[in-house]
Amino acid sequence: MLRAYIRDGARLVPTDLDVATQPADTVLPTAVWYSLIDPTRDEDRFVESCLGIDIPTRREMQDIEPSARLYNEDGGEFMTIIALVDDDHGQPIKTPITFILRNNQLVTVRYADPKPFRLYERLVSRPAQGEIGGERVMIGLLESFIDRLAQLLEITGDGIDQISREVFGNKATKPTRKTRDLQSLIEQIGKKGDILTMARESLVSISRLVSFHQSAGNDDQRPARDRRQELKVIQRDAAALSDHATFLADKITFLLDATLGLINLEQNQIIKIFSVAAVVFLPPTLVASIYGMNFRFMPELDWPLGYPFALTLMVCSAALPFLFFKRRGWL
Repeated sequence: MLRAYIRDGARLVPTDLDVATQPADTVLPTAVWYSLIDPTRDEDRFVESCLGIDIPTRREMQDIEPSARLYNEDGGEFMTIIALVDDDHGQPIKTPITFILRNNQLVTVRYADPKPFRLYERLVSRPAQGEIGGERVMIGLLESFIDRLAQLLEITGDGIDQISREVFGNKATKPTRKTRDLQSLIEQIGKKGDILTMARESLVSISRLVSFHQSAGNDDQRPARDRRQELKVIQRDAAALSDHATFLADKITFLLDATLGLINLEQNQIIKIFSVAAVVFLPPTLVASIYGMNFRFMPELDWPLGYPFALTLMVCSAALPFLFFKRRGWL
């Protein structure tokens, strides 16, 4: 799908283009933003003919090394970031998005539909004050991504707080039930950790894009200086959110260690119970073994009180270790 945002006074008008009906030499000089969504090869060629650049393919966007995601070619800036988009189950996954800026015209290439794009597309068609150009659109999209990541980190932080309350406030009385609850919490902790890892990677890619674009910008013109100030704000926000993500990751590590420690305590408690039970029943077993021997001469065999005596001896030999462990606080 190819959608062009064409300048109309102080606003941008979205126009869906059908390249099959467009002349081969079509040029849209008033187009500020070309939005390529899962584009076909014909749509790539159409934008390439309009701007005189080569559009990277999906494989090139996915296989590109992190150190090569930012480069200049044919007079344009090619910048790829890692964005987060919800999958069919509502879980965030990573997707590459390429920004191409040439002659203050922007091209975005993506194979997913992140929420920041949908939000910004509704805003960009409204009348705006000041300059309307590709760089300004790119900055607006980056701001939308920053806002979305901030919201994601806030939701993740609330989820981590809920997990913390469940870890340290587990009221299950049965050891097996409590262990199962803690194991399910480990799965939740792992999912939160994956979200934080992806969010940090996305923030780092945005920060690198901003640094690259700043180094390539022209600071002689006042509009460029204004845009540079906005880029600095984005970079500071990305750094602050990255620090917050690091804090949440540290908290995740603490909760994981605490959960594993509690599971070990529960398992040790179960093993201790079995060990004490074995020690308690060992003396009665010894008494029963003695009177179960098949010797010809055993005085207690002919004693009328021998059987009650043996039972009493076994009960006392089991009760004494139990009372001893109870008094020492081992039970």
